[in-house]
Amino acid sequence: MSQTTEKIVGIIGGMGPEATVDLMQRIIALTPALDDMDHIRCIVDNNPKVPSRIKAIIEGKGEDPGPCMADMGKRLESWGAHFLVIACNTAHYYYDAVQNAVNIPVINLIDLVSDHLTSHFPEQGRVGILASPAVAMTGLYAKRFEKLGIRDIWPDPEYQERLLGVIKSVKKGNTGSEIQDAYHKVCENLLQKGAQTAIVACTELSVLGGDLPINAIDAAQVLAAKIVQTAKNTGNRNDM
Repeated sequence: MSQTTEKIVGIIGGMGPEATVDLMQRIIALTPALDDMDHIRCIVDNNPKVPSRIKAIIEGKGEDPGPCMADMGKRLESWGAHFLVIACNTAHYYYDAVQNAVNIPVINLIDLVSDHLTSHFPEQGRVGILASPAVAMTGLYAKRFEKLGIRDIWPDPEYQERLLGVIKSVKKGNTGSEIQDAYHKVCENLLQKGAQTAIVACTELSVLGGDLPINAIDAAQVLAAKIVQTAKNTGNRNDM
């Protein structure tokens, strides 16, 4: 495909910044390329100044991130993006604010991952969620799963609190063995609760990577593959 017919992706990022870089690395790895010109043009606003989703949703006293994200979307559109993605699961609570602000499509990560789950794992009726408590509070996946007849399984409160600690540690740049071990214990808790598969529904957890003790679908990987598919107009791919 020529450079002129490829679509340009605009990435609303910075939530957190390392997770945005991780998404871009995944895009590069999934793109069939023999030279620089074969790669996808990404216009990225890696903006760590987006108001805290944790303060706005969990603590209920933070600034609304929606207007900032909408402004980022409008700027990315004006700079030439043909479609947008939001490099954060929790931030999809503000998806409508972004889509309503622009005239180009915004890929909905929650819908994308849910559709991937039903297409590739149709037998899964109990699916674990590895995410910030804000994802649970907003029901982002739970509402979508309910329509699909899937039960969402969350870590017990003690382990959910431990997982939030893991997420905050990654944001601080700490991805050492102690953090990895805590993450694995949360996954084991989901297994004990009967989850058959888990969705890695936090881009900070995607940064950790590694082999998990539970079968996992990484939302960041699903999103990266969709970006490549959309930009290259290649239809369905089996890169995930």
